[in-house]
Amino acid sequence: MNLLLAGDIGGTKTVLRLVEASDESILLTLYEENYRSRDFIDLVPMVQQFLATAAQKIGDSSPPERACFAIAGPVVNNAVKLTNLAWFLDSKRLEAELNIKHISLINDFEAVGHGILGLDASDLYSLQSGNLQPIAPIAVIGAGTGLGEGFLIQNGDSYRVFGSEGGHADFAPRSELEFQLLRYLLDKHDIPSVSIERVVSGQGIIAIYQFLRDWHFANESPSIGQIVRTWEEEAGKGERSVDPAAAIASAALEKRDRICEQAMQIFVEAYGAEAGNLALKLLPYGGLYVAGGIAAKILPLLEDGSFLHAFTHKGRVSSLLKSVPVYIILNPQVGLMGAAMNAVKLS
Repeated sequence: MNLLLAGDIGGTKTVLRLVEASDESILLTLYEENYRSRDFIDLVPMVQQFLATAAQKIGDSSPPERACFAIAGPVVNNAVKLTNLAWFLDSKRLEAELNIKHISLINDFEAVGHGILGLDASDLYSLQSGNLQPIAPIAVIGAGTGLGEGFLIQNGDSYRVFGSEGGHADFAPRSELEFQLLRYLLDKHDIPSVSIERVVSGQGIIAIYQFLRDWHFANESPSIGQIVRTWEEEAGKGERSVDPAAAIASAALEKRDRICEQAMQIFVEAYGAEAGNLALKLLPYGGLYVAGGIAAKILPLLEDGSFLHAFTHKGRVSSLLKSVPVYIILNPQVGLMGAAMNAVKLS
């Protein structure tokens, strides 16, 4: 048996997991811990602390043979500078300082692609059954801090996982209200174009709310308004004390604020439309998986039909997308699972 280390590293939180594995699969999680990323100057002291604690817990001080870390940032040649954290990670340095033979660094959304292959039925909610074709491509899309997109292609008895920068493609408005949103974002940020990520993400939820507020769509509730204003005032001051996106989504789910309800309606429809765009490019009859930290939390809003209507509403080729199976990933640790599964493959 082999000891493997998996990590899901973000600007705010890092999750580390020590697992026991065979040469082909993960057998058992031995120890897992969450850390505040900013409490450490680098990944090395965090991992050293984790391994020391794990050794006490499981009674085995043997170092892991392989490790894979999923990282929120662009990984080039097994090195990455984290987007929201002052860390620069290089696999060779980490191998030397941690005494681990093989370490792989992969983008966090690539890890999600690996992770969906290990999900159970209980980890998924079927939004559209479609017509599953086992050898067809698989698509993955996920809104969280940003918007990730990727795909999987079968290669013999396994799959190859590919990331993409699809979240930075142009936002394509489909209604007068969305055209007004586009103009608002162009003017507000003084930019020549608006990416879909500026709309379909946690930041996008806030941006849509700000647009509707400034457009005087409805009266602003004092409680939500104060949360958004606090968030705006804290811009550029480091970690913020409030989460307007979560507050807006919660108010919409509880149907207690008109601006929040409309903001989430725009968000869900834009999300579905972009998922449909990705599906048109890949025809993923192996399934389209909706990941990210938002989807599972707003499941009732995705179930009401707006997401699927926008997903399939593609004119003459709409019927093609009605055959694509669509799943919502309910397991928040799919990226960590993917990192562990990728570690198994290292040699």
